[in-house]
Amino acid sequence: MLLKELRKHAKLAAKRHPMFEKNKFGKFYMYFMMLFWAGYLVFFGILFGTGFSEEFPTMEPYHIMNRGIFIVLILDFLLRFAFQKTPTQEIKRYLLLPVRKNKLFNYLLLKSGADGYNAFWLFMIVPFAFITTFRLFGITGVITYCLGFYLLMILNNYWYLICRTLINEKTYFVLIPITFYAVLGVAEFTLEHPISTFTMNLGESFIKHNPLGFIGILIVIFGLCWINRTIMIKNLYAELSKTEDTKVKHVSEYKFLERYGEVGEYFRLELKLLFRNKRSKSMFRMGCFLIIMLTAMLFTPSYEGPFGKSFVGIYNFAILGILMLTQVMSFEGNYLDGLMSRKESIYNLIRAKYYFYSFAVIIPFILMIPAMVMGKISVLMAVSYSFFTTGFIYFIILQLAVYNNKTTPLNESLIGRQSTGTGFQSLISIMAFGVPMLVNNLLRIAVGETISLWILLVIGLSLTFTSNLWIMNIYKRFMIRRYKNMEGFRDTK
Repeated sequence: MLLKELRKHAKLAAKRHPMFEKNKFGKFYMYFMMLFWAGYLVFFGILFGTGFSEEFPTMEPYHIMNRGIFIVLILDFLLRFAFQKTPTQEIKRYLLLPVRKNKLFNYLLLKSGADGYNAFWLFMIVPFAFITTFRLFGITGVITYCLGFYLLMILNNYWYLICRTLINEKTYFVLIPITFYAVLGVAEFTLEHPISTFTMNLGESFIKHNPLGFIGILIVIFGLCWINRTIMIKNLYAELSKTEDTKVKHVSEYKFLERYGEVGEYFRLELKLLFRNKRSKSMFRMGCFLIIMLTAMLFTPSYEGPFGKSFVGIYNFAILGILMLTQVMSFEGNYLDGLMSRKESIYNLIRAKYYFYSFAVIIPFILMIPAMVMGKISVLMAVSYSFFTTGFIYFIILQLAVYNNKTTPLNESLIGRQSTGTGFQSLISIMAFGVPMLVNNLLRIAVGETISLWILLVIGLSLTFTSNLWIMNIYKRFMIRRYKNMEGFRDTK
């Protein structure tokens, strides 16, 4: 009954939110994109089911898929950083009621485990299972195989929550997933493929409905839930008691930025926003973590082809900006009234943000130098993708400065309300993810890889060196909508 009541309260809170009516377009668009990617996964499931039979005639297709389960789990783990937040629920008021606290945290974990995202990969596995396992094991084999794969996604969900929660607190916890996957990768490629052999046997135990396989996965899931609950309890009570507010170790004034006038002041404000506030600091850490993971992918055999190199190259430079700049003006919504009191302050604020994240592309560029030395990618590719990011991709994302009108809390995390993006935010975010790869691949097919890189470089340089012009256009459009946006920021504080 308690879980049912909490779920009811969550639905009522969402409906009573001031932005509920304004986000209907965003919800419709998100549902449309979910259907699109579901169809995409169905296509891949059918393609793998038929293609594996032709490419590996001596093995069953499900054996090949089972050997690659580990790669799917890694990809799922990385995608969760971009699309899945830690479970948030306004449980602060419940902590004051005579309700067992363990039940509240169990509700958060149960809600996360039952999230529809965990079942999304079934759009690929179900058609694959019908093509490859139905003829040998019947409908029972299909059901148990899909069930086992679903349990693996739930396991991956709780593993992700542990890593995400720890990384949000301390940056050095990023070493946990990096070390874990590095050890498994070294073991896989230096020994006699123990990881892929294990996953192949595990997948076959699902198909043959061997209870040991399911029991083992369930034991790991319950163990990860217990670890999650322990970490959540500690972090939540620390957040409620505001213990971190009294532990200021060092205050940086960034006085060297004073020489750059008002732009330098807003550059300094951006630095303080990132390194002094919990929400923005955790997002910035997450972006740095994804840069490291994407850079590491260049040294794996799976990303040696032109598509893999372009995928890693583009998103390695763009991921930090995509994560942070999609929230442009949303963090500032906490103190926008003060910013609006000065003439053209918003224009200089947007310029400072653009300069900051343009300089930030130096981070992935430096990390990719070993890959350039080893010939994994060319210098031209790295330079082209970096300027394409500062020009074309940032040009797309910064349009959100005109339309974002929801305040993002600066420090609330576990006890903060779940935020959903506006329709324009969803649309432009998806464009920032999809359009660069689409443009790059179309150009590579049409004119070849080298010429396509030069074209991307010219596009990026053109928009980078004319940034003041299109930022001024963004500023003028924002000022036309300023009262509507300020109303939205006040409603969602």
